[in-house]
Amino acid sequence: MKDAFKKTCIAKQQWLTWAFSIFLLGIMACKTDNNIPAENSEEEVRETGTPPSDSTSRLRINIGSKAFTATLVKNPTVTAFKARLPLTVNMSELNGNEKLYNFPSNLPSNASNPGNIRNGDLMLYGSNVLVLFYKSFPTQYAYTRLGRIDNVSGLDAAVGAGNVTVTFELESKK
Repeated sequence: MKDAFKKTCIAKQQWLTWAFSIFLLGIMACKTDNNIPAENSEEEVRETGTPPSDSTSRLRINIGSKAFTATLVKNPTVTAFKARLPLTVNMSELNGNEKLYNFPSNLPSNASNPGNIRNGDLMLYGSNVLVLFYKSFPTQYAYTRLGRIDNVSGLDAAVGAGNVTVTFELESKK
């Protein structure tokens, strides 16, 4: 009887060890690049050849012949975004109120629900979808804020109804 009890305890211990190992593997498999701090943005530095500059918080957005300026917020997402600039992308239409572009690799993110989207908001959805909103509306989704267009006059007409080519570049200091 004592041997049977001992074998049962050993079997339970082995099972718990196995279950804990599977648990740890599951946690490690779920790790994403969302938590990479901006200081580790070597990939972005290689894309443009220049390190991100936190001294410039102004963005120039060219849509066709129309140019807009935006003020960027200061966060690790913006630092990683700026490292990818200048950037010309084809942005897709979504829902009649936003244009989006899927980055091929993730940026750090810290999403929260803004409650309301405003015309001219520039945000990141998830960790790799750049979104430029051209209409205001309430939302239940979470985004990481990048910045906002200073003067949205003409933005709706500039982006049009379909896909659009947009260039993002840091505004040069004068």
